[in-house]
Amino acid sequence: MLLSNPDPFYLGSLLLSVVIAISVHEFAHALAADLLGDRTPRLDGRLTLDPRSHIDPFGAILFLLAGFGWGRPVLTNPRNFRTGFRTGMALVAAAGPFSNLVLAFITAQLLRSGLLARFVPWDWVAGFLYIFMGLNVVLLIFNLLPVPPLDGFKVALGLLPDNLADMLSGVERTGPLLLMLLVLSGNLTQQFGFTPLGLLMNPARNAVMQLLGM
Repeated sequence: MLLSNPDPFYLGSLLLSVVIAISVHEFAHALAADLLGDRTPRLDGRLTLDPRSHIDPFGAILFLLAGFGWGRPVLTNPRNFRTGFRTGMALVAAAGPFSNLVLAFITAQLLRSGLLARFVPWDWVAGFLYIFMGLNVVLLIFNLLPVPPLDGFKVALGLLPDNLADMLSGVERTGPLLLMLLVLSGNLTQQFGFTPLGLLMNPARNAVMQLLGM
């Protein structure tokens, strides 16, 4: 992402968007766990919006360079959840992508209303808001892919019947490798006008943008 557009405004907006989106995403995980009865994130100092508690420097830099990165994972103890193990993990996992959907929705409303145009230079603000909204939509969809260690994997385990969940859990060890291959395959296939990750994400991204009215 960084090398695709060297414009300083774009780079600055993208960096700020990454910091905000990842911080809110990880805070949502921590808040969901806390509400379900697990105080581990609170004791670990994760029940905050302070980016210093959530940003993994290497993960953030890689996100800017390659469009693929991560925040600092929120540690939880599922034994403390008031719900069952899988249900609790699914709810905590879903909270992160849901927070990105909320951020994208709020941003879309600000763009459509033009409310901020009365108080700030609108061209610059609108440019940032479009970048911020787009990033949150990408984070929402990417994290919901049912591939470990993404949030979507834990959500799927919580929603599927036990027999199917047990079958899916068998790919947990190889999931990170599969995910890396999926991301890196884009460099080999983009010459054909498509990437495997794009084929998975673009239809969902277009659907979400339509729902947002954008």
